[in-house]
Amino acid sequence: MIQIGEKIPAVEVTVAGTEGHKKVNVAELFAGKKVVLFALPGAFTPTCSAAHLPGYVVHADDLKAKGVDMIACLSVNDAFVMQAWGESQNAEQITMIADGGAALTQALGLVLDTGDFGGIRSQRYAMVLEDGVVKLLNVEAPNSFEVSKAEAVLQAL
Repeated sequence: MIQIGEKIPAVEVTVAGTEGHKKVNVAELFAGKKVVLFALPGAFTPTCSAAHLPGYVVHADDLKAKGVDMIACLSVNDAFVMQAWGESQNAEQITMIADGGAALTQALGLVLDTGDFGGIRSQRYAMVLEDGVVKLLNVEAPNSFEVSKAEAVLQAL
């Protein structure tokens, strides 16, 4: 698993947006920025839709007031799902990242195998990166939702 002080791997993902989908290298996307990256098991799933993403939508301005340049939400879903989910959650200030093949999730060592539920997914976590270097990494225990909340990241900043 990636550790504090390490650089995010140079892996390609898709940023899903209303202007279309764009393949990007996350190392380049996060270069020179203070980024809050949070990941979750799946778009449109109960905790993710009722609390995780909405918390970051509500606290986006608070995070930016603490010097955060970008707030990014990652899930092992395709770009069309991530775009539709972002739109349904009014997540205009959140960069929606589709890790469709789980390449970044695997490179980070944060894979969650959900079996028949959805297969390979991401563990639930939040990290703060500065110029691509991990400064904070909060990985949730199984079936928990405490340390990756927007409020927990705000408190840590």
